[in-house]
Amino acid sequence: MELRQLRYFVCAVEAGSLGRAALELGVVTSALSQQISRLEGELATRLLQRTPSGVIPTDAGLAFFREAQLALRHIGHASQAAQQARLSGYVSVGLAPTTASILGIPFMQAMRERYPAVRLHMVETLSGHLSGMLNSRQLDLAVVFHTEMAQRWSVIPLLNERLFVISSPALPKALKTKRVRLDRVGNLPLILPTGSHGLRAALNAAFAGHKITPNIVMEIDSLTMLMDAVRAGYGATIQPGAAIARLSGDAMRLVEISDPQVRRPNILASLSEDELSPAALAARVVLLDTVKSLVAAGHWMGATLHES
Repeated sequence: MELRQLRYFVCAVEAGSLGRAALELGVVTSALSQQISRLEGELATRLLQRTPSGVIPTDAGLAFFREAQLALRHIGHASQAAQQARLSGYVSVGLAPTTASILGIPFMQAMRERYPAVRLHMVETLSGHLSGMLNSRQLDLAVVFHTEMAQRWSVIPLLNERLFVISSPALPKALKTKRVRLDRVGNLPLILPTGSHGLRAALNAAFAGHKITPNIVMEIDSLTMLMDAVRAGYGATIQPGAAIARLSGDAMRLVEISDPQVRRPNILASLSEDELSPAALAARVVLLDTVKSLVAAGHWMGATLHES
């Protein structure tokens, strides 16, 4: 009997459906069904009864479910105790400003809860600078938007973010629709970061693909100052939805860019596996879990997890 089988069975009972349980667990339904069938074979009894609307536990399944829940709870406590007792050290993590506005505090909170003895060094700077810091071994982990500068990185695709035209409602040329094609944005006065920013590189390529020369009226390499300028009505910007996370109480107009190729990929890059300390390896797992939780809860505007 495997721990995975217990988790799959408990999730299936709680969800009431193999399909919903498979979605929650991030596996295909056939794999989930196969593992539960193996568990039933090992116990020589039927645990789940299939119905047109899903699954329900049999009498034996209900009795096993209660004990399996208890066993998983004990295993979780034992694992947490072991990790917190032995894991300490130092890890440095880099985030771009938009990413930090969504991910920073939840990640730090999760690390404090799971590994209170690990000392965090958090860096917030442009994606291009994060790449250079990874290459010079100043960071262990970073969320970046492209990997052209990678030397010996370990790379995990995280998510894709839809991009929005963001403006103050007072901007005279503010768009009035909910969605817009990129080729309709070229005449807007735009405030963008410079070319060292990963987002700017992606936008340059997208504009070039449409043979558009954007009307850039300002270049600002600070998210806070850039959004201040947008809020003041000096122009619009193109950013992921996360860019407005720190603008509490400010009414901003967001218009989604509908071109399917205009997206910002978020990639978790780290030093190679053999260079990462146990603390850094643990932090990478916590960061992945935190990202998945934020997206699943709808707290990351315009983000969808990478399909793999």
